Amino acid sequence: MTEFVKAADGIRIAFERVGEGPPVLLVHGFASSKEQNWKSTGWYGSLTEAGFSIIAIDNRGHGESDKPHDALLYHHDRMAEDVLAVMDAAGVGAAPYVGYSMGGLIGLRFLALFPDRMTRLALGGVGETYLKGPRVSDPERRDAIADALLTDDKDSITDPRARMFRDFAEQKGKDRLALAACMRGMSPPLPVPLLQSFDKPILVVDGDQDFVAGPAGPLAAIFLHGTAAIVPGRDHMSAVGARPTRQAVVDFLKS
Repeated sequence: MTEFVKAADGIRIAFERVGEGPPVLLVHGFASSKEQNWKSTGWYGSLTEAGFSIIAIDNRGHGESDKPHDALLYHHDRMAEDVLAVMDAAGVGAAPYVGYSMGGLIGLRFLALFPDRMTRLALGGVGETYLKGPRVSDPERRDAIADALLTDDKDSITDPRARMFRDFAEQKGKDRLALAACMRGMSPPLPVPLLQSFDKPILVVDGDQDFVAGPAGPLAAIFLHGTAAIVPGRDHMSAVGARPTRQAVVDFLKS
């Protein structure tokens, strides 16, 4: 059953609790939802069968949460505060955090802001491009993707990555205006010295064909207690639903 909590700025954030056992936070990627990112891909089953309960969140602008059209409302610090509001509403003090793509970026911000509320962090769909390369969070790139989300002429979208996001954002129930605002509001990566100071166990798991995130190893090597896992034959869109991805995270959570 979906529950709601109000963020500090009044935005309603939707979340769902499933199962018994120690809770795990699930935070989905851009243009996805708790249903699409986690439930339909087998994560609910894998985690509850492993003895965990789930707190799955719809990020603002997504799923059943409110969908403002103001880019200033989508800074990742603000979205990390949404996660904290859900934890407080659910009565959770500290828990493991599993984030995919944008959910992983929010997770890094959450760890920087609220280290006592996270016990360990699993990052999927986040990799070497967080440190260097063609980052989605670069202002020019995110503006180009936001423009692609809004244009009436899909044939004018020549960048394959922008076209990928546009196709994904056109699925039923999604608000392209909110998603464009979310894309424009995306925050820059955290500085490397801060990443190197994180003292929690961190898993980085990516498909070997994920050219959006890049390889897992270089990012995992930045962290004091980082480990990498590689999912063969999967790209950014397909790795999240792969059984090896789920198994790597379950093993990490149980270690």
